[in-house]
Amino acid sequence: MRRSYARRSGNPLLYFLLGPLILFLLFGAGSYLLEPPPLAATPVPVATAQSLSASLFNLEQVSAAGSVINPVSNIVPAADPEIADLLAQVSIQNLQAYVITLERFGTRNSFSATDRDDFGIGAARRWLFQEFERVGNGRLEVVFQDYSFNYLGIASQQRNIVATLPGTGNSPGVLIMVANYDTARENVLDGESLNPGADDNGSGVAALLEVARLMSSRTWNQTIIFLATSAEEQATFGSGHFVQRAVLEGLQIEAVLNNDMIGGRAGIPQSVRVYALGPDTSPHQQLARYIDFVGGLYLPTFPVTMMSGLDREGRWGDQRPFVQAGFPAIRIIESEEDLDIQSSTRDVWTLLDFTYLQRTTQLNLAVLASLAGGPPRPPIPLIRAAGELGSYQLNWEGVPGAAAYLISFRPLGSLRYDPFRFVPATQAGDVILTGFTAPQGYAVSLAAIDRSGRVGAFSPEVIVAP
Repeated sequence: MRRSYARRSGNPLLYFLLGPLILFLLFGAGSYLLEPPPLAATPVPVATAQSLSASLFNLEQVSAAGSVINPVSNIVPAADPEIADLLAQVSIQNLQAYVITLERFGTRNSFSATDRDDFGIGAARRWLFQEFERVGNGRLEVVFQDYSFNYLGIASQQRNIVATLPGTGNSPGVLIMVANYDTARENVLDGESLNPGADDNGSGVAALLEVARLMSSRTWNQTIIFLATSAEEQATFGSGHFVQRAVLEGLQIEAVLNNDMIGGRAGIPQSVRVYALGPDTSPHQQLARYIDFVGGLYLPTFPVTMMSGLDREGRWGDQRPFVQAGFPAIRIIESEEDLDIQSSTRDVWTLLDFTYLQRTTQLNLAVLASLAGGPPRPPIPLIRAAGELGSYQLNWEGVPGAAAYLISFRPLGSLRYDPFRFVPATQAGDVILTGFTAPQGYAVSLAAIDRSGRVGAFSPEVIVAP
């Protein structure tokens, strides 16, 4: 990914009011800006003063009406054996073969050859299309998504590869794993020079193919899209086009995992960075918290380092257009990067740590499988004060497949979830929780757990003021 150009000026209020029209102007062919307009914060539900008035409720009366005070469930989050089995099947040999194959195309620059079978972006994308079909077990629906753009006065025809694994449940939302397959030297118009792009971003594409292979061996409740984009190095045109189409078609995107430079190298910390735009109440950081939480269940020795920000200073990735359009999106990147290797002929497969790449692939797989295979996201709970300070009554409607619920009262400002409260499904929907620090403000959300320990998506957070 490239360093960004100077931000263009604009009226943030105008962008917010015009909505879809601005999205079209931003993502339309040939007119996508090199830098997006200022990103508006997503509104967060806030419990009103009236709903938190202790005088509206009597703790004894509410409890007598059937509420449960501080219930405890024997159903707790755990590593589901079926998902753990999939993680064990992530193949280092496959990942290595994918990266080597991509490197052998010489360059995948957006302006490189499209009519050769041995060199350039055209050969790379045709191979990718065929590989998605091969690993898809007959379940992946693979299509090219064509678009054109004009970059620095040069017109170009480009193709994303979109591989869709349809879900079997009723949820209209989709999950997306994305990685760009193009490469670039310092001269982003150079389509002739060698540019192996093993880590940047052959590693992300390899993980994309391997997760698609393994998830296609099962059925899932929710639809998953595996998206390989081009022209990421030219201001994220490929993902910008996908987002434009998604908005115009009304696609409900619930989570986007962008993988860019995840191959690692010998000697770097065995952890991964996850960039998520703040504040801590944003849907992007809520997604990052979920990744951190699920990663702790399945890969406790490969921790997540949560980074508050859209990306590194002055940098970008394919998560950017999704964030700009309001979809929860994050970037996964190796723990340390080497600027001397990026965008150079030194970015070759022999420098990668394929055990590290295996673990970053497993992290993606664990998160997508938990979201797609766990219970549905619960609705936003109704929260009221209940008698004494530090006590709250929560009401919500249950979801199918839930054996229990975990409830998070996350102190405002914290990047991670606080210790959870657990509620069995038989007692859920109307509970009273006590013992919270009265002056503390909280962001409250809940998620359902099935009997195997899979945790689904959390409800949007509700702010409980001090």
